Amino acid sequence: MGNTYIALASAFRLLGADFVVPPYSTKRTLNLGSKHSPEVVCLPYKLVLGNYLEAIEAGADAVLMIDSPGTCRLGQYSDMARNAIRDMGYDTKFINLDLYKGKVFELYNGFREATGNNNPVDIIRAIELVLVKIDLLDELDNVYSYYRAREQKKGSAKRIQTKALKLLDEAMTPGESRKALKKSVELFLGLAINEHKPVLNVDLTGEIYVVIDQFSNMDVENELGRLGVQVHRKINLSNWTNAFLKPVLFKLEETHGEKVKKLARDFIKRDVGGDALESIGDAVNAGNNKTDGVIHLLPFTCMPEIISQNIMHNVTKANNIPVLSLVMDEFTGKAGFVTRLEAFVDLIERRRELLLNNC
Repeated sequence: MGNTYIALASAFRLLGADFVVPPYSTKRTLNLGSKHSPEVVCLPYKLVLGNYLEAIEAGADAVLMIDSPGTCRLGQYSDMARNAIRDMGYDTKFINLDLYKGKVFELYNGFREATGNNNPVDIIRAIELVLVKIDLLDELDNVYSYYRAREQKKGSAKRIQTKALKLLDEAMTPGESRKALKKSVELFLGLAINEHKPVLNVDLTGEIYVVIDQFSNMDVENELGRLGVQVHRKINLSNWTNAFLKPVLFKLEETHGEKVKKLARDFIKRDVGGDALESIGDAVNAGNNKTDGVIHLLPFTCMPEIISQNIMHNVTKANNIPVLSLVMDEFTGKAGFVTRLEAFVDLIERRRELLLNNC
């Protein structure tokens, strides 16, 4: 799921575990997952299952899986994947983490079981490293988005981002990780950019997996960056870890989720699962902040996001904010996807010009 592996791999490395990082998702990953999945299950499940199968092929004999309560089908992922993998003849151990219930204690027990390291100091250090790196990875993505939209030479920001991710991957303590981010920012500061470029600002929201994962969202952030758009990803893994895994004492201000859920209440009165409330609240917030537009990503058949997609029309009217909903599945074509992005960018650019002329 995006660059999440960097944080988790560092923790397992610190704990002395023998671990496998599956290759980046490809068409083969999706085909593997789809072949052994129910036809109507959502895209994230098919990719997760494909990731597991490629990891098992590479030698993994156990997998970690987050369990979820409520109306989202994420709560069924681990049971479905376990049954599918066993039906294929693999004797793979499943370690389920009910982080919504046990929070950081569940993560502690999961790391201990997965790695065989029973040293509490090591495990606490590993958890701290994961949480710090997740925050820093999201900060790095924000910096990258700023420079990508303004770079004078196409692809130059991407090359720095690749170096920056390597620096963060190699860091083995929170202190080293923060130094890696500082060095990465210095690299970006040396990049030739057009500071006066009239950059469009687009908020990206939707179901967390397809928002974060570059393969399943067809690398939407880089495509928008190529069009001179600064992307503000509103659904981040750090939002979730800060809300669910960090102790209350460290929550010095209202979390992103708490803020946007309040904003969504004018349009929907209850939680319908997944990230639906956050998607609606993010669109409302974009309208309040005069953002140029919102792109809403959702997997095909994802019921919570289908509900939020239908509510987006009301948000657009009430808050005067353009919203483009894009449904992702294994049949989504790159050419048509990019065409829709280009049309949306043209629309919000003309809209900005009209607003400026009428001022």
